[in-house]
Amino acid sequence: MTEPIRLSKRLIELVGCSRREAELYIEGGWVLVDGMVVEEPQFKIEQQRVELHPDAVLTLPEPVTLLVHLRAGEAPAAALAALSAATRWPDDASGMRQLKNHFTRLTPLVALPAEASGLHVLTQDYRVQRKLTEDLNKLEQEYVVEVSGDIQSNGLKRLNQSFNHGGAVLPACKVSWQNETRLRIAVKNPQPGQLLKLCESVGLQVLTMKRIRIGGVPMSKLQPGQWRYLTAKERF
Repeated sequence: MTEPIRLSKRLIELVGCSRREAELYIEGGWVLVDGMVVEEPQFKIEQQRVELHPDAVLTLPEPVTLLVHLRAGEAPAAALAALSAATRWPDDASGMRQLKNHFTRLTPLVALPAEASGLHVLTQDYRVQRKLTEDLNKLEQEYVVEVSGDIQSNGLKRLNQSFNHGGAVLPACKVSWQNETRLRIAVKNPQPGQLLKLCESVGLQVLTMKRIRIGGVPMSKLQPGQWRYLTAKERF
């Protein structure tokens, strides 16, 4: 019987490439085994059919950034474990070929308030990580907040003024009504509990809170649990 061999070795035999080139092809998602993409150079094969995609290129996969719609109270680790082709947003316009290594070495950024759902960022890209770390205080975040109760007189005006929270005076938010029960609040780097206290200060109780934008990047129409790639044109 034929002994199983590494996929990278079989590819070397087929196309006459070097070991490193074989690994790049495989890790880039360009090698098929019996018609299925395999991304592990050490994958053992016997008599399966091995093919190199005709569009294969010898480059490392570019680091990616994933945008996820987290449910309220959901830990980033739980969302990461649920990432799959089945939960990818069907209208993802990035044109990215999904690879297994896109779900590894991801850093979670811009934590959601504990009571909020909505847009969350996971990235492999150090440039995105630096932007969302060093410039976080400058980046506007937008929330849709569902409220109940009767707003106090001049309440909307007060919501748009600077706010004392935890002994510190925080910059003014941009607040408007989306409809009769929902506010749209744009704020830079909200502090824990800030939006809850802000609404309570004018007689409103927060029912739900959803982040829909970070900087220049919207969540789009992602449903809870869905994810998409950050497109090449999008900038935080």
